[in-house]
Amino acid sequence: MASRISRAALCAVLALSATAVPPATAQEIAVSDTQTPDGWDASDWDLGDSGFQPEEGWRFGKLANGMRYIIRPNDRPEQTAIIRLHIAAGSLDERDDERGFAHFVEHMAFNGSTNVPEGEMVKLLEREGLAFGADTNASTGFDETIYKLDLPRAEPELLDTALMMMRETVGELTFDAEAVARERGVILSERRVRNTYSLKNVIDSFEFLYPHGRVSERLPIGTLESLEGATAEGLRAFWEREYLPEDTVLVLSGDFPAAAAEQAIREHFADWQRVGVAGEIEAGTVDPALAGQTDIYLDPALSETVTLARHAPYIDRPDTLAERQRSLLTSIGSRIIARRIQRLSRSEDPPFRGVSIGASDYFEDGRTMQLSVATEDGGWQRGLEAAIAEYRTALEYGFSEAELAEQVANIRTALENAAANSQTRTNAQFVGQAAKIIKGNGVPTGPAESLARFEEFAPQITPDAVLTALKDEYIDLGDPLIRFTGKTAPAGGEAALREVAEAAFAARVEPPSEIETSEFAYTDFGEAGEVVSDTRTEPYGIRTVRFANGVMLNIKPTELEADRVRVTMNLDGGALLKTPDEPLNVELVGLLSAGGLGEHSRDELQTILSGRSVGAGFSADGETFVASAVTTPRDFELQLQLMAAYLTDPGYRDEGLGPWRQSLADFFARLGKTPASAYSEAVGPILSDRDPRFSRQPMEAYQALDYSDLRTVLDDRLATGAIEIGIVGDIDEAEAIDLVAQTFGALPSREAAFQERTDARQRSFTDERRTYVVPHDGEQDQALMRLVWPTDDDSDWDRSSGMTLLASVVRLKLLEKLREELGQAYSASATSAMSDTYDGYGTFSVGAQVDAGQLDAVREAIGEVLTELRSTPVDADTLQRARQPILESLANRLKTNAGWITLADRAQSEADYLQRLSAAEDRYRAMTTDDLLNLAQQYLEPAEAVEIRVVPREQAGQAQ
Repeated sequence: MASRISRAALCAVLALSATAVPPATAQEIAVSDTQTPDGWDASDWDLGDSGFQPEEGWRFGKLANGMRYIIRPNDRPEQTAIIRLHIAAGSLDERDDERGFAHFVEHMAFNGSTNVPEGEMVKLLEREGLAFGADTNASTGFDETIYKLDLPRAEPELLDTALMMMRETVGELTFDAEAVARERGVILSERRVRNTYSLKNVIDSFEFLYPHGRVSERLPIGTLESLEGATAEGLRAFWEREYLPEDTVLVLSGDFPAAAAEQAIREHFADWQRVGVAGEIEAGTVDPALAGQTDIYLDPALSETVTLARHAPYIDRPDTLAERQRSLLTSIGSRIIARRIQRLSRSEDPPFRGVSIGASDYFEDGRTMQLSVATEDGGWQRGLEAAIAEYRTALEYGFSEAELAEQVANIRTALENAAANSQTRTNAQFVGQAAKIIKGNGVPTGPAESLARFEEFAPQITPDAVLTALKDEYIDLGDPLIRFTGKTAPAGGEAALREVAEAAFAARVEPPSEIETSEFAYTDFGEAGEVVSDTRTEPYGIRTVRFANGVMLNIKPTELEADRVRVTMNLDGGALLKTPDEPLNVELVGLLSAGGLGEHSRDELQTILSGRSVGAGFSADGETFVASAVTTPRDFELQLQLMAAYLTDPGYRDEGLGPWRQSLADFFARLGKTPASAYSEAVGPILSDRDPRFSRQPMEAYQALDYSDLRTVLDDRLATGAIEIGIVGDIDEAEAIDLVAQTFGALPSREAAFQERTDARQRSFTDERRTYVVPHDGEQDQALMRLVWPTDDDSDWDRSSGMTLLASVVRLKLLEKLREELGQAYSASATSAMSDTYDGYGTFSVGAQVDAGQLDAVREAIGEVLTELRSTPVDADTLQRARQPILESLANRLKTNAGWITLADRAQSEADYLQRLSAAEDRYRAMTTDDLLNLAQQYLEPAEAVEIRVVPREQAGQAQ
């Protein structure tokens, strides 16, 4: 279920950006004369009042039946395509006795049509390499339903199959009564899984803020009464009434000629006829006079949050140049306020955990202004006062030239980057732009045009202009609606909330202080390092370099993403440094960058680096610490300098831990509030016999951590640990080697290889092979079951690939059994996780989230599937459907820089992985049904499984 609550105001940065010129700098780009794209008629898209037209390259069309289409030929990733079918029918189109029908019909699209029998649509796509869920999916929102196919190959035959499926969906569904009955169980399962504290909080928020709106009673998932009463006839009636050609748009972006794609669309959809009247969305009314009311909503899992809100009439703003300029100014003002709030939150004892301030549209029925403050428990008053003070300070005193310059620099860089990358935009980007056109939200113009327009307007971006636009955008928050959420009610209740808010609005505010800036202090790391080894690996052509100090460098230039460079640094250590006595010693490594540098705080760095495309995030992988970023050729040198600075002079400033410490209580309060959360917390201790390295520690242990704990284990690794750097993208090899030599290559000598740490690689799987009952504190009808087996590590390539394929087979069989045959589960899981870190360790797990009363039946069904897999080879069709999505994934892996970096990052220390990947397709194609039978018999012995049942706490107490 996907939902869109408000139609947000156009984002100026995106509206002023978007499309196709060769890579160039801002100074080199001039607006070219644009031609009207093929088939473009603004009136077809409710954009007749726009001052713009799409860039060249799009093709638009409208069939005689009223159905529209959007085509964008594109070759990134090459030889792939994305198809989206937008139907302007969502939950707001449902009648009182049809709640949930839009979503139900979406499910029935995969359950039988005139030319595709029930159960065959998904199978047909799987045979072509589309994995259900990943490549074949759909979503239902308040005002539309979207069917989604990601084609792994841009072949005419596959396009024909995909369009045939879409045509069946809109015009040929059969709604067999037995199929409806089976799918009802699946939908009720989905509803049960989604019925969490978070959803209930959203519903209460809708009811309070929009008492005359319909969204709170038209959630796409529907009501229990309506779903249980749904009939084949009723669903068909909704489908026939709402699935109309004039309400349908097909979007295709991919590696197809426009003319061929257009012809295929016409061949499949021109004969679709259905008589009906497209209705308007009725989202309810928004009352601008609604004020002075208070709502307190409590749940043990909710963060403490106070929200102030007021409504105003809807403003219809055409997509004109003046509107884009106004929106840009508003965006800049909002960014500066957010930046001030961010600065406040980066302290040892911040007044709040987060603040959001802004106005948005409620469909086309009104506008809502909200100021929302999240705090630690009991801190609502301090946080609300601080947030209101920042809000009022901005509106009273405006903004400084320095603040303005920081945001303008960031926006300019984003536009320059978009222009330079315009020739290699992805299908996903174009599909996103098409969605804006379909909604009538604006016309996506080309990046070169947008950048030039920005530069022309830039002299008019002044502090006064920004403040004026922001005041025009924001709605007065006098006598606001106030909503409080948390675990316990605020002291003083509703009266206290309003008194604090009123006092904060009446208090005197002082002008903001000026922020001093400085130059980046880390540009000289000493004499450039000497290259002592320079080779090239096959078959992937990755250049591998070693410097005299031991640093390893791997480079793979590509033309896949113009003006983009991916950088990954692996530093020896990672999770292997954890010990049973010190299981949290690397817990804070993800907050290393939050502590800033010796010469600059994190906040100072953000200002110093404004307008630059650099980043530095750290994490602990299995055996390494990893830092990664995406930059541009222009900022590549600075990116390396920033990463090297964190190696040589991390700041470890206590302010970096303030927000994290405040979040701990909320984090721990949410644990176990859903079956998935309870399982996640329990599985580590169960499988490891409570090895502290794989078990959650008490909250007090985390609260006691500070940077000194991290320094104890990390400083030595930063100074001497082996380093391997991967660089992929739009980069010259010689330049990359030279700049790495000046940064990482200039560091003191380091260890030549990553340490083995044999003792740390030991991880056991419990000998207690029995059923564990784990309690959760969610809804009483929710439960989860998992069976987990020990397997092995991933050192044997054939075995590892075989277990991956076996997991795919088991997943298909479980879905067929639990979802299609029994209607007991929305989804089922089967996963093989063979470790590349811990010797001899791996797991294979299967399971599903189910009704708490169906656990025994589900366990029996899983047992039947496993018994069959261990006694009889799977049929050839199942093997094909399981294997083909894996093969397509392998074939497309190196069509993006994100795929290449997974090879380049450890191309020297894990050279065998390159050979492993190059032979992967042959391994999978060679696998037989007998191979899978043997693996199932070897590893999935029922008596060797650990069974974990997650049930409501009361039921768990009875079981024990």
